Amino acid sequence: MQVELAPMEGVTSLWYRSAHRRWFGGVERYYTPFLSPTQDHVFPKRELREIAPAGNEGVPLIPQLLTRRGADFLWAADALADLGYEEVNLNLGCPSGTVTAKGKGAGFLAHPEELAAFLEEIFAKCPIAISIKTRLGIADPEEFWPILELYNRFPVKELIIHPRVQRDQYQNHPRRELFAAAALRSRAPVCYNGDLYTVEAAAEFQRTCPGTERVMLGRGLIGDPALARKLAGGPPASREELEGFLSEVYEGYAQGFGSRHSAMLRMKELWSYLICLFRDGEKYGKAIRKAKSPAEYARWTAAVFRELDLRTELAPDW
Repeated sequence: MQVELAPMEGVTSLWYRSAHRRWFGGVERYYTPFLSPTQDHVFPKRELREIAPAGNEGVPLIPQLLTRRGADFLWAADALADLGYEEVNLNLGCPSGTVTAKGKGAGFLAHPEELAAFLEEIFAKCPIAISIKTRLGIADPEEFWPILELYNRFPVKELIIHPRVQRDQYQNHPRRELFAAAALRSRAPVCYNGDLYTVEAAAEFQRTCPGTERVMLGRGLIGDPALARKLAGGPPASREELEGFLSEVYEGYAQGFGSRHSAMLRMKELWSYLICLFRDGEKYGKAIRKAKSPAEYARWTAAVFRELDLRTELAPDW
């Protein structure tokens, strides 16, 4: 099974990706949190830092774009090609209301004629390969069949399907039966995304969709950094690995932002997922979230590693 890491804004930064690659591995492809090209045709400093080859050395990285304008997509794709990238991912899956209200992400699926014209333009002119991450539609999963017919008209390098509709957000269960049916109809190679948190869950998924060779992990891999390695038969994360990994990510943020306080704020979000790997970690997780200074943050994270036992599997409660 090939594993890809889903892009998560504020979490899967270049510092996270590089540290994860060194400490745990097992991921075939990493994706940037979405880049939003505008008519100005300039990448902001924050986005440039994410895609700069020097900061992603040794990481198999795919930039993801969020836009509904063909000209903006093509400008960004040209710029990425100049940086050496050979593939770009189109985000048609983000369910956030602030994104979909602008007709972007999963919101673009509500405008099939406009989407068809957009795909015609970018596939005709893009200098590099295009993959797509998609939801099933806006409100009804049956919306997906004409959407899939549209995708089948183009040479999509990979179709990543999150089998929920936009209105589900991240609630309800992914519709795996529909994914399995879509995988049979898709001309592009497919990748499954949605609620795989443990080795057992991945094994159950494979029984449901036995022909699927690629999965994209998001919250499950953030909460258990060794999950991809475990899916390949490797060991769970050790206490020493987790400490070293988190220290490296924290120091990367501190240097990148020039502030340990800013780094601490980013690490709090990461810990909101990771604390589930520790037994009886609720009190400690709450204390980390409330930490007001890097010193207080350091005391509580040290206490986690000193006082709590590790689980062998993630127990998500988010």
